[in-house]
Amino acid sequence: MTQGSTICALSTAPGVGGIAVIRISGSEAFAITDKIFRPTNGVSVVEQPAYTLSYGKIIKGNEPLDEVIVGVFRSPHSFTGEDTVEISCHGSIYIQQEILQLLITGGCQLAKAGEFTQRAFLNGKMDLSQAEAVADLITSQSVAAHRLAMNQMRGGFSKELQTLRSQLLHFVSLMELELDFGEEDVEFADRNELIRLANDIQVIIARLAHSFGVGNVMKNGVPVVIVGETNAGKSTLLNLLLNEEKAIVSEIHGTTRDAIEDVISIQGQIFRFIDTAGIRSAGDEIEKIGIKRTFQKIEQASIVLWMIDTTHFSKEIEYIADKIVPKTKDKKLIIVFNKIDKISPEEQLILEEEFLPHVPAERIYLSAKYKKNTEKLEAALLKAANLPELNANDVIVTNLRHYEALTKALESIERVQNGLKDNLSGDFIAQDIRECMHYLGEITGEITADEVLGSIFGKFCIGK
Repeated sequence: MTQGSTICALSTAPGVGGIAVIRISGSEAFAITDKIFRPTNGVSVVEQPAYTLSYGKIIKGNEPLDEVIVGVFRSPHSFTGEDTVEISCHGSIYIQQEILQLLITGGCQLAKAGEFTQRAFLNGKMDLSQAEAVADLITSQSVAAHRLAMNQMRGGFSKELQTLRSQLLHFVSLMELELDFGEEDVEFADRNELIRLANDIQVIIARLAHSFGVGNVMKNGVPVVIVGETNAGKSTLLNLLLNEEKAIVSEIHGTTRDAIEDVISIQGQIFRFIDTAGIRSAGDEIEKIGIKRTFQKIEQASIVLWMIDTTHFSKEIEYIADKIVPKTKDKKLIIVFNKIDKISPEEQLILEEEFLPHVPAERIYLSAKYKKNTEKLEAALLKAANLPELNANDVIVTNLRHYEALTKALESIERVQNGLKDNLSGDFIAQDIRECMHYLGEITGEITADEVLGSIFGKFCIGK
């Protein structure tokens, strides 16, 4: 980022639309906009009051290019903390590009990915974890992911970390003060109080780190793998859930040779479905590679849907059971009996009582072809996911960078606990406390490096 420059970019999605919004931010935002904007009320952008809209024309040369609305936000009360202008124009790609070119000619630079949010961070409008939540909010695909991003943007996570750091800073200051009076054997830091504090902080950091498992699933979706014999209806079920012809469906055995993935929202929760190659002991070399990948996907999944064709129980069933069941001990297994439209109620009852009674799994009976009982499968998936309800005050970690920093902070505070237990010298304990503070500060951006900022904001879209 070029310090002090005025930047511009399209902030709405690229392409044709009813309107488009172009954002300008920096010390010259008002002056540059005045070069191309002619308001109907005659009040220049420089003189326009904050938080107001002005109607007028964008002029290219002596000709009007478009009729637009210009919004003004004055420093420091704007998203970036700088003087900011937002031009709402018609959504023609030609108009968008012409206005951007006029702004660049007038003195703007084209913004880099995430540069508006990066300036908001550098200008103290938000900390780094809140800035990352902006990206999560933009990409959220479910109620849960949206709520998590909003909670983090409100700063609850940051406040919790700042409280921990201030408590640690207080005690490390006292311990380092003791070192200055080492020859006088003075103790400023109460060891019992420090033990209690270290224990409390360890519990909080461990809870935050542990929440990443749930947060990651809420943000990215619960991984669900669909497995079973060839022609059991796995691809039909995937297409039904997605409501599109994603996977090829054929009566030919072994049609699906590789994993096919897509996501679906069920009652606001994202599930990431993976259709896999049918499992059987025979097959050509390519199919065997696909079956091998099926077992790899089972390892990565949280929920396993074992599809079974109720009209055809082959000798492969026991072979498949021996392959699948051992891999699902720490996962949720749901046995889905498909094609129940082709069997009688009496046959279904016998199936319920006699099929692999030793396999611990919920059992669902449906017809993927005729969309029968799919609501029961959705209910079973939500139950198996077992994700908690969130309220406005819940702090759940969803970011891998945060999780890694919390893991290192946890290791540091555990060393503090061990050092206090073993009555180590204060300088060694102080070092571990400062290391814990360092990793907590990395999350909020109180301690960071340029390459970290570049990595984070480089993942944003242009215009945000």
